[in-house]
Amino acid sequence: MSHTHIATSFLKLASSGLAEDAFDKYVHPDFFHHNQYFKGDRQSLKEAMKEAHQSSPNRAFDIKHTYGDGDTVITHSHVSKEDAEIAVVHIFRFRGDKIMEMWDLGQVIREDSPNINGPF
Repeated sequence: MSHTHIATSFLKLASSGLAEDAFDKYVHPDFFHHNQYFKGDRQSLKEAMKEAHQSSPNRAFDIKHTYGDGDTVITHSHVSKEDAEIAVVHIFRFRGDKIMEMWDLGQVIREDSPNINGPF
């Protein structure tokens, strides 16, 4: 299974409320991340994803682009929430066939944006 396939499978599971399964299947035990809102360890992010799904589930999660280079995969996605549309970039670094490290960056999509090109 390619790193790109693993990254997208992880995101699809986690974004649909199955964070426990996503982490068990695709994430390295020594995983760490760079989301500034949570502690940088595996358990903290997994719990945050589970809580986020309970309090504000995604209506849709659409991966628009994927890029892979060696042990790095980047995804560009559109997340639909009840109260917001968000453009999200995830950057994954792999160790073997497991996600070892992750960055995530999100930007709320403004309806009144002056940029005619949009976020995708």
